[in-house]
Amino acid sequence: MPAAIGAAFDLAVSEAWRFMGRTAPNPAVGCVLLDANGTVLVIAAHHRAGAAHAERLAVEQARQLGVVERIHTAVVTLEPCNHTGRTPPCTQALLSTPVRTVWIGCADPNPHVQGGGAAFLAERGLDVRWLAQSAHAESVLNRCRALLAPFVSKAVRGRPWITVKQALDSAGSMLPPAGRTTFTSPDSLRFAHALRRVTDGIITGTGTARADRPDLTVRHVEDHPERRRLLVVCGQQANVPADWLASREQVFDVQFCPDSAALPDLLARTEALWLLVEAGPTLLETLRRSALWDDWLTIRQDTQGQDHFSVSTRQDVTPLSLFAEWARCTQEAACSLV
Repeated sequence: MPAAIGAAFDLAVSEAWRFMGRTAPNPAVGCVLLDANGTVLVIAAHHRAGAAHAERLAVEQARQLGVVERIHTAVVTLEPCNHTGRTPPCTQALLSTPVRTVWIGCADPNPHVQGGGAAFLAERGLDVRWLAQSAHAESVLNRCRALLAPFVSKAVRGRPWITVKQALDSAGSMLPPAGRTTFTSPDSLRFAHALRRVTDGIITGTGTARADRPDLTVRHVEDHPERRRLLVVCGQQANVPADWLASREQVFDVQFCPDSAALPDLLARTEALWLLVEAGPTLLETLRRSALWDDWLTIRQDTQGQDHFSVSTRQDVTPLSLFAEWARCTQEAACSLV
């Protein structure tokens, strides 16, 4: 894999990551267009459902910039679509340019989509190359797979990717000191809100709603504009404060799940791709026993007030790896596969 292609994939993933948490039910996808010398012409990503896909947006931007005739190579994190949905096929957008080579990070996992975009482009004379078939491309491929993981979960398993966030003090307690709502550091708090930003909603329990009356919105980092998320409350609606529920219904689409055994079916009916669990020990234990989670992020504070991250993941790739904090986790040798 040429160095320019690897760099282009990194740019495409980074641009798509900016819109993670806004594209559901579509995946976050990035596209970079290069000239014959490997110079970057355009960097684009899918912004939201109903808007142009990454490839079509990249081509539109190239036309606006007057560089479309220089396009030689397209680098895309996901196989270009070859069907008409809310927008026309991305294959046609690419074929409207002089592009000769298309590098693809991941195949489209959607079993309901007929006709592969890669094969369609290859049949029309383009040189289609896959990261999975390229030497020394594993790290770049894993970044593309991490970006796509929530969409793959929904497309293949029928449920969103589920990340549990659990904060513990040095004694292993989840209860903050009296008069405080958290005991984690400001940096950890910002990370928690960044995690809310990239997910499509929150899962919590009635016990947390009663005890903490949590806000659950994104506040310590800039949120996506006009983003309305899902809030799933496990338990009976009668068990949460009415005024808290009314305030959350102003900013969330609230759904109640009286029986946790019905949670997978409820989640399958939503458009969410990635959900964050912020709940108390009772619901967390239920999710642990039922194995209804993909990542388990623990932020543990030591006796000196320093926070330490650890992540257990049930999969071989995780979207958490696209956070800068992932490096901190791996440096502490606290990440594990279970």
